[in-house]
Amino acid sequence: MEKHRGFPGRLPSSDLQFTIRHANHKKGASPIIARERFRDRAPIDRAADRAFMKALWEHFGEEPFVRGNLDAGRLSWLFGREVVAAEQDFDPESYDALLRIDVARARASFPEVFEE
Repeated sequence: MEKHRGFPGRLPSSDLQFTIRHANHKKGASPIIARERFRDRAPIDRAADRAFMKALWEHFGEEPFVRGNLDAGRLSWLFGREVVAAEQDFDPESYDALLRIDVARARASFPEVFEE
């Protein structure tokens, strides 16, 4: 499992994690699934989505990136919209899966991330 050095581990002052410390060798990687974001989500969850997208953009930009130690739960809130598979044979349960930011959708969803 590739570790993304310099990527924030969590949302500051919260328990919402962005990365995992160790690969789960017994069960494998948790699957990435597209989760529905409802309008009534808590402000802290929306803040975590923004901060995670900002970290992804600053760390990877438009280039494809390996899932590695990025948290499956946090990725799932963006997957299928702002973050998409970057390969034909995408395996949602692989630490080596390639992802990329769909810049147009990410700009529409998180304009404040791209204004800075």
